[in-house]
Amino acid sequence: MSKMRAVVVSKANAPFEVVEREVPEPGAGQVRIKVEACGVCHSDAFVKSAGFPGMQLPRVPGHEIAGRVDAVGAGVTQWKTGDWVGVGWHGGHCFHCDACRRGLFINCEKAQITGISYDGGYAEYSVVRSEAIARLPASLSAVEAGPLLCAGVTTYNALRNAGLRPGDTVAVQGIGGLGHLGLQYAAKMGFRTVALSRGSDKEDLARELGAHEYVDTAKVTAAEGLQKLGGADVVLAAAPSAEAIAGALGGLKPRGTLLIVAAPFDPIAISAMALLSGKRIQGWPSGSAIDSEDTARFSALTGVRPRTETFSLEQADQAFARVMENKVRFRAVLTP
Repeated sequence: MSKMRAVVVSKANAPFEVVEREVPEPGAGQVRIKVEACGVCHSDAFVKSAGFPGMQLPRVPGHEIAGRVDAVGAGVTQWKTGDWVGVGWHGGHCFHCDACRRGLFINCEKAQITGISYDGGYAEYSVVRSEAIARLPASLSAVEAGPLLCAGVTTYNALRNAGLRPGDTVAVQGIGGLGHLGLQYAAKMGFRTVALSRGSDKEDLARELGAHEYVDTAKVTAAEGLQKLGGADVVLAAAPSAEAIAGALGGLKPRGTLLIVAAPFDPIAISAMALLSGKRIQGWPSGSAIDSEDTARFSALTGVRPRTETFSLEQADQAFARVMENKVRFRAVLTP
């Protein structure tokens, strides 16, 4: 049996360990992927801390996997060796609960999570459930594709399901791992795109990514800046700051939506009075495999790409630290 390298969390909050393991064999309904790249996500902290409910260690993290199908298990007919594929946060579903029967696979009562429910992509090979796999366009590299399967699908899927029309105003709060993709998607979808960020140092980048307007929240509040522009139909909350998210609510049009895709640890303080004009607050999950596939196709078609920094498996701790310290610009990617 051949061996592989894998990054493992063996103890909560301990450094990552690079170990040698047997290459896993796919079981029924599973597919083995030879990993070419795996993004490092802020949510990987759930694994590092063993803080996710039901989390069991040891575990290989990673839910932004891009690579080639290497082997298929019994009963798998839709994938074959050599297919160019990716896997995101959603790692599988039961097909039988009420949510699944309605096609809401991301809300499956028994949903599995890649890199949490089973070993993920911080390794040379990963075995995943066949229904969790998305087909990738040939024009996307592995390093480009990985982050699109989490940060990409989260922002793209949120915006395309927000009930917007071309020409509507979308403000993106925060220009980071999520926001730098949200700006690109909003602009490419035909929305008037506004970037919200503190300080002037990111204005040129924001405009390069597609922003038509820039609000420097060090000079003016997000609410005031947006209202001067006529208000936003949607504010995409893409940075995990409870204060900044709450402050953007006042920048919405009367029936606008505060669309939250970043999860701050602190509660978000909102005045009920601010909602009585018809404003809404909504959260959005990432998406199932077909949503990831749609995201990758749209990105390939329109030129949306993540800004990345690459690291080896042995540099996993360094990559994770840069993500958690908000120093990476803008997605960290491991390349086995």
